[in-house]
Amino acid sequence: MNLIKFDPAARKNLWFPSVFDDFFNGNISDFMGNDFATNMPSVNVAEDAQGYHMELAAPGLTKDDFRISLDKDRLTISSEKESKRETADAKFTRREFNYTTFSRSFILPKTVDKDRISAKYENGILKLLVPKKAEVVKDEKSRVIEIS
Repeated sequence: MNLIKFDPAARKNLWFPSVFDDFFNGNISDFMGNDFATNMPSVNVAEDAQGYHMELAAPGLTKDDFRISLDKDRLTISSEKESKRETADAKFTRREFNYTTFSRSFILPKTVDKDRISAKYENGILKLLVPKKAEVVKDEKSRVIEIS
């Protein structure tokens, strides 16, 4: 009989715990395929003196697939697209349905001019311009503060 020194770090390499680690720490698409994965598009937000520039990556959609709504201070960008594919042969009929949906919401600051928000979709990227109010833009200029 041989004595082997126990090494807790080596325990990670055992098969059984790694199955649980892979299952609970992985994506559902790794096990179920991409048809069951959630598609949440990435959003980049940049701020400058004039306002906020948002870019949402959503390739494969058209501008008609999007719905942009504003409820008080909550800006919501959502999309729902259904695609169907059917293959018919003498012996079988195969139908595939795929639904792609997402919804992203953003709370807008009080400094935003909600009436001038604009959106444009080109090359798979939805671009939104969320301008700041005119008085806020004027206030952002640098100034000297007098000491009394």
